[in-house]
Amino acid sequence: MSKKICIVTTTSLPINQFIRFSFEEFHTSGYDVSILCDMDDEFVKSLPEYVNPIHISMKRGISIVGIIATLEMYKIFKKEKFNLVQYSTPNASFYASIASFFARVPIRLYCQWGMIFVSFTGLRRSIFKSIEKVICRLSTDVQPVSHGNLYLGREMNFYNEKNSRVVWNGSACGVDLTKFDISKKKQFRQEIRAKYKISQDDIVIGYLGRLMKDKGFDELISSFKLLKEKYPYLKMLFVGPTERTYNENPELITYFYECTDIIKVGNVPDTERYYSAMDLFVFPSYREGFGNVVIEAQAMALPLVISDVPGPTDGVVVDETAFIVPVKTIEPLADKIETLICNENLRLSMGNRGRALVEARFDSKILLKKIIENRNWLIQGLRGNSLEGKRHESL
Repeated sequence: MSKKICIVTTTSLPINQFIRFSFEEFHTSGYDVSILCDMDDEFVKSLPEYVNPIHISMKRGISIVGIIATLEMYKIFKKEKFNLVQYSTPNASFYASIASFFARVPIRLYCQWGMIFVSFTGLRRSIFKSIEKVICRLSTDVQPVSHGNLYLGREMNFYNEKNSRVVWNGSACGVDLTKFDISKKKQFRQEIRAKYKISQDDIVIGYLGRLMKDKGFDELISSFKLLKEKYPYLKMLFVGPTERTYNENPELITYFYECTDIIKVGNVPDTERYYSAMDLFVFPSYREGFGNVVIEAQAMALPLVISDVPGPTDGVVVDETAFIVPVKTIEPLADKIETLICNENLRLSMGNRGRALVEARFDSKILLKKIIENRNWLIQGLRGNSLEGKRHESL
């Protein structure tokens, strides 16, 4: 008899980024898989025939659409009688936790990819913190994607040790080591550097993510601007969307758009090629659930400089594969970047250790098997602490 699982996100983007890799394994493991999100026809056509697509209109932000979405989910959950409903992303998790609770779904699994409120202040922080608590309290099991966020959630009394855990070593999807093929790094590096007219002697700082204040944009660009004056051969590969959101420093935005040594790549499917063209990777985010870019960069043997926040720090070994700096700081960030700029041997040794860490602890194939084991275990009613992963301290 098949096990019925429904995976819920707000839009189809997270499905493609973090969930799609698991479809076949779920199917071959006897699961009847449904996907519920705000989806378009192109996304539906891209799904395997064994995946059941369910479209519900959902938008970011609080609106009347959320009430309608919750009611529609309730009707679907009541009718379909899923064994397990799994939800991620803020809006979808809020709606699905309420709907699945009232529909009496046996296993209501909150895959906590991050806590959005931690970078907010004032009333906004209080509202989103309360929403997070509601989601956790309505869920039968909560699975943060990093140990740092697991411990933070427990400290805030969102959940207890019995109903919360991290699967294996964390991350929503790990790293596909076939795609991130380190043996092709030299080839990828030459191709991308030739494409963007980057000299082999240039030092390239890498970043992959959104142009967003909460991702540390101001600190990233401030550090680059400061170091560029001292090292003329310095460049940056900025991989990801470049549309401005809000609250970023206007002067830094202008510098970012006008500086020809900041190479704006946009969204690309073959990120492993772009990591290969970098010499070091910088990720000064204010908050993350995990920050998969951290392990992807290490998979291509890059040394890192990252902010000291739960999530990214769970994917590295401090001072062995990455330097950690205080969040929202410029001078410490620039100082650690400069250390790596000036020491090629250090970049190589840290990068090699990073690759070894990812191979040992974040291989997507191993993680997927652990996820399937966990879902079987939840459905079979064996909840407890035995499958919780342990934080790694060193290689």
